[in-house]
Amino acid sequence: MATLTKEILIDAPADDVWDALRDFGALHEWLVPGFVVESRLEGNSRVITFFNGAVAREVLVGVDDDARRLAYSAVESPLGTTHHNASAQVFTDGADRCRFVWTTDVLPDEAGAPIDELMERGIGVIKHTMESHSVRR
Repeated sequence: MATLTKEILIDAPADDVWDALRDFGALHEWLVPGFVVESRLEGNSRVITFFNGAVAREVLVGVDDDARRLAYSAVESPLGTTHHNASAQVFTDGADRCRFVWTTDVLPDEAGAPIDELMERGIGVIKHTMESHSVRR
């Protein structure tokens, strides 16, 4: 199994970043606009469309407000994964800075490389978005 972890410091309060991450159905508005161009909720899952037109269905596994952690599982995607679980967590790192950690476990191993590239791009968008005063709620 490929385990991928991305970690980045964000010059924004942890609570602001958590608010954006926690809004499971609106990541295209608050967390990764342009990277995800559309998201719609269907029960406890979201159907998302990426910048490249790829569509995936992700099921919400859990939300822990105290730990600022959200977990989900991609159950449908064009990448041919047989297992794709992920979590993202926000840690305080000073008054106006936080650390964002995103971890994904995926099978088959060969799916790791393209997912790693997507995660690298995605975490950059998260940093840019959260540091932009014009996007914060």
